[in-house]
Amino acid sequence: MRSFKKIHDAEYRPIADLVTYSPLPTMSLEMIDPFLFLNHHGPQTYPSHNRGLPFGPHPHRGMETVTFILDGDIMHKDSGGHESVINAGGVQWMTAGKGLIHAEVSSDQFKKQGGPLEILQLWLNLPAKLKMVKPRYIGLQADQIPHIPLANGSITLNLVAGAWEGQVGAFDPTTELFLSTIDFKKLSELTLRVPTDHNVFFYVIRGKLLVNQQNVEACQLVEFENDAEEIHVQALDESILLFGHARPFNEPVVAQGPFVMNTEAEIMEAYQDYRQGKFGTWQ
Repeated sequence: MRSFKKIHDAEYRPIADLVTYSPLPTMSLEMIDPFLFLNHHGPQTYPSHNRGLPFGPHPHRGMETVTFILDGDIMHKDSGGHESVINAGGVQWMTAGKGLIHAEVSSDQFKKQGGPLEILQLWLNLPAKLKMVKPRYIGLQADQIPHIPLANGSITLNLVAGAWEGQVGAFDPTTELFLSTIDFKKLSELTLRVPTDHNVFFYVIRGKLLVNQQNVEACQLVEFENDAEEIHVQALDESILLFGHARPFNEPVVAQGPFVMNTEAEIMEAYQDYRQGKFGTWQ
């Protein structure tokens, strides 16, 4: 089985009144190429007449965001003309590419009524040859994501990107990768197989898992060695896992604020292009 390099605890980094845990990057782990960043917002319950999510208009370049809505909703709008409200169980995928301005806030209904909220946003790097691709956005609701029953129905694999035993994920990714969330009932078991030249992204959202005979709990991320294909998972409690894998790009990464490029000069160019309105206009 694939051996552990280290188990990393997510760092608590609240954003205003939004509960937020960040397992990547931290003081102990910079990135798992090509997985750059993860924010885990919630779980928490908002009262009625709340302000909702605080992510007003801001730019991105050179990377992608994948947002998983476990509870609550998220209202997306961007300078490419895309707008949506994605509800619990849905996923949105935005390729910033050469540059985009977007906002991610709560719907008017959620701000009025309140309720439970839990959202994860994962940043994916783009290789140098694709950093300046045309931006795109797709938001899908829960019923548009393939839900694959495993282990006699005690496990559900929600296939976001990539393939699983002949089934294809909901999104056509910009680069070759596998991405999913997996729901486990207590005591269910699953063996995951990953090519040894792929890096694994393995974050426990809820619950407690026994992973290759080691305990991993909610808000912990496992950093694996690339020494074997198999990862054995047993759920000690009802659990949710964010699981992905991809071949690393092995390129320089220079990240500053919302921009992820390969050189400092490209970062400066991104700021200049943004100031000059090349990321589109915000209405």
